[in-house]
Amino acid sequence: MNAPLPLEITREAADSAYDQVARASNEVAGRLAQRLATETQGEVLFSPADRGRYATDASIYQVVPVGVFVPRSAEDARIALDICRDLAVPIVPRGGGTSQCGQTVGAGLVIDFSKHVRQVLEVDAANRTATVEPGLVLDHLNAHLKKTGLWYPVDVSTAAQATLGGMAGNNSCGSRSIAYGNMVHNVLGAEAWTSDGRLHTFGRFEAASGEARRLGESVRDLAMALRPEIEARWPKVLRRVAGYNLDVFHNQNEKPYTADGSVNLAHLLVGSEGTLALTRSLKLQLSELPKAKVLGVVNFPTFYKAMDSAQHIVQLGTDGTLTAVELVDRTMIELALQNPAFAPTVRTALIGSPDALLLVEFAGADKAALLRKLKDLEQLMGDLGLPGSVVLMADDTPQKNLWEVRKAGLNIMMSLKGDGKPVSFIEDCAVPLQHLAEYTDALTQVFRKHGTKGTWYAHASVGTLHVRPILDMRRNGAPEMRAIAEEASALVRKYKGAYSGEHGDGLCRGEWIRWQFGPEIDAAFGEIKRMFDPIGLLSPKRIVDPPRMDDTRLMRFPPTYKVIPLQPALDWSSWDVQNDPATEKTTAPGTGGDPAHGFAKAVEMCNNNGHCRKFDAGTMCPSYRVTRDEQHLTRGRANTLRLAVSGQLGPDGLASDAVREALELCVSCKGCKRDCPTGVDMARMKIEHRHADGRKNGWSLKDRLIARLPDYAATASKFAGVLNLRNRSGLLAALGERVLGLSAKRSLPEWQGRHFFNGGVAGATRDELLTSARPVVLFVDTFNGFFESDNARAALQVLQAAGYTVHIAAKQKADGKHLCCGRTYLASGMVEDAKAKATELLDALHPLAARGIAIVGLEPSCLLSMRDEMTTMGFGERARVLAQHALLLEEFLAREAAAGRLDALKGKLKPLAKPVLVHGHCHQKAFGAVSPVLDVLKLIPGVQPQLIESSCCGMAGSFGYEARHHAVSMEMAELSLLPAVRSAPDAIVVADGTSCRHQIHDGAQRQALHAAVVLAAQL
Repeated sequence: MNAPLPLEITREAADSAYDQVARASNEVAGRLAQRLATETQGEVLFSPADRGRYATDASIYQVVPVGVFVPRSAEDARIALDICRDLAVPIVPRGGGTSQCGQTVGAGLVIDFSKHVRQVLEVDAANRTATVEPGLVLDHLNAHLKKTGLWYPVDVSTAAQATLGGMAGNNSCGSRSIAYGNMVHNVLGAEAWTSDGRLHTFGRFEAASGEARRLGESVRDLAMALRPEIEARWPKVLRRVAGYNLDVFHNQNEKPYTADGSVNLAHLLVGSEGTLALTRSLKLQLSELPKAKVLGVVNFPTFYKAMDSAQHIVQLGTDGTLTAVELVDRTMIELALQNPAFAPTVRTALIGSPDALLLVEFAGADKAALLRKLKDLEQLMGDLGLPGSVVLMADDTPQKNLWEVRKAGLNIMMSLKGDGKPVSFIEDCAVPLQHLAEYTDALTQVFRKHGTKGTWYAHASVGTLHVRPILDMRRNGAPEMRAIAEEASALVRKYKGAYSGEHGDGLCRGEWIRWQFGPEIDAAFGEIKRMFDPIGLLSPKRIVDPPRMDDTRLMRFPPTYKVIPLQPALDWSSWDVQNDPATEKTTAPGTGGDPAHGFAKAVEMCNNNGHCRKFDAGTMCPSYRVTRDEQHLTRGRANTLRLAVSGQLGPDGLASDAVREALELCVSCKGCKRDCPTGVDMARMKIEHRHADGRKNGWSLKDRLIARLPDYAATASKFAGVLNLRNRSGLLAALGERVLGLSAKRSLPEWQGRHFFNGGVAGATRDELLTSARPVVLFVDTFNGFFESDNARAALQVLQAAGYTVHIAAKQKADGKHLCCGRTYLASGMVEDAKAKATELLDALHPLAARGIAIVGLEPSCLLSMRDEMTTMGFGERARVLAQHALLLEEFLAREAAAGRLDALKGKLKPLAKPVLVHGHCHQKAFGAVSPVLDVLKLIPGVQPQLIESSCCGMAGSFGYEARHHAVSMEMAELSLLPAVRSAPDAIVVADGTSCRHQIHDGAQRQALHAAVVLAAQL
């Protein structure tokens, strides 16, 4: 599904495309948009917001393109090339947009291959090859290959979002390059268009013919003429990805480009960053999947010792079993320990408080032999003076978990609050291993000289340590970057290394190519560019004639960057801080000078690395998984918000149409709160947008009805019979869709005339609670109170059966209404109303929480609001105390069981023979509250619950009920949840979220149950 944008050019609008775009940009852009819309089937995106979203990648740079084109096929890309040639508009090819040097930003037409041009064209398992389109994501290829026992081994940390075309453009390397080499070592061929529109097949030189042969011969002649220069100046390390691979005709790499020493012309394109040709397809060399892996995590007391030890550890791999030696430094350890998604895993790898870790992996066919390699590692470390320093991980699960943390290293590093951020510009320097400790020590001294420090991680096995000094790019970062780069380059030259070792050149390191290779080879690179692209159409200003790295006009935060003053509805002051680059210590909340009082700085935490584009287990980003649109991606939304709060989308700021369109499909799942390593919380940011939009434009009748549901629920329940007629009358459903926008295809929750609050259910009084030995408060929300009372009754029954004195949460002064967390108001942006509800809740429950009494709830979105949004409403310590004692029912029971206080309940539970499937509510996942559900269900004899690996169910409060969202809601559910439910017709399906249960009911015609009901049924 693609939500229409104001300047998204549809077939019907093709005739007006020129006028639309020309008014917003210029005549050439208008003609370009018109022709693309008329002559192709692709998506033509020329709105200011779209151009702004594609103006950045994972680098520090921002260059607004003329427009964006999303081809539906390779043929669309070819036509776009022809149109751009006719109009003299440069082309910037783009995959996942994860480049760290500005390779995928530029002032031409950005062509995004990642949405549609991503097919596996052929797999030849016998010859271990695969032919793919350039937009295919690496992890998706490897998932496709898994059944063959093969994989593509260029194992980059961004494998969940990096495309093969982008990887080829950058000559990507990955964690296991010591065993498998770089991208260039694993590409067998390429089909690509040169800028004249001709399609060529680039492969083995001796088999080449036609224009490809002529180009190869010309490059060969250059290489032969420059042979002495190449021998003298070319870095003799595995990690060298700068310039063009002119040495294919006279190899200088420590690992030959080909196994038999032949020349492959496709290797001229690998690492060319889109400057020579536009890729149609790639032929890749596959490898056999290792049958077994083991991991040794070496804990070091000093960073220097870790670096010095790397050269000795790699000697353990002379038999070919060593596949990785990866660094995790102290800064990364500490930041990971602060992230709830990573902390438990990191703790399993630590012995005391190490200054650095090296992750040493061995892989092969024989697990027993690999275990002996771990023993060798332990012995080696003892010989090096570090006995007892190795954590052994022989099982697959702990290894996988730790590698996920290592893969997130870049983003973890970027989670530092304040304007100072670790900046990528010298992080690719690669030096021979014997010099690694000296080099890193010398560079650390350079950082100290400039009043900063570096954060280190990555590939100790091959001498490429990613280091990012902390700089403030808003103020004096650019000149400091230049000074540090010049001193770092001197060190690289001293130790005979490569300045660009993995992530490429782009805008960041292009100017250092001439420094690295000298004027003659640099001139030869210019000749190669002119051979392939004589009109300079493809990715200009890259590799050849690059800009200065510190040109602030090209940066995301240029001197002209200003935040629009605004007063957010929630408290964002914890982001409004500054940090000390040398110590990383931050100032007090609210002292950062943000005119948006921390909101802008929270938005700017997005570093564009694209972790939110992943499709593996986890929650985020459900709308992107369905649409694959940059606009509906956490990164795309964060960029839209950043553009809005800095005035780049006009004066309306958060209330602008562009922000509304970008957040239209955000389901507030909070997946980004947990899964985004930099902590971008788009659900909370959406509240700010809804608040600003509502104050400017007002709220609709539907919004008001949904928000105020808790206020009129008691009255409406008296008319349950009449209100429920809507679900039985197509006419009433159609009328409701027309008037309120609630989908006629969707059933609505059934009102109960006899509900929990009027059903005569009596808990303990407040006085009885306070004198009880085992007190607990049951908070019953609107949904479980008025629509699904059986859940609340079941929870009460279970808690009482476990021996607790249960008090039903109620207002201190009864007024005939129940306590409410304010969730429905927050979802509509009515923050002041939500604060009023939260005030009532705190008045009633804070005194109990202050005594250490647990506040137990049933609906994740309601209960967890007490742990999240309520702490940002200005209530101070009262809200923090309540947050500490607010628990979901299963969290409370799991805690009590672990403390040995549920023996009475366990003795009463009868066995259950049926299989049990569990779907976790998004907010449960965000707060790590799914495991307690599984643990508590296991208290029932015979139950071994299976967790459905799913993202958002697609309902997300009122989202799935709305007619304009019904289709995308069902698409989200069909990604994994509904197929899993249908595949287990005899299973009991457990889902704690009322929206989740409703989605399963409508989509699979199955009755899902709250865990409380399952437990109560077994009493």
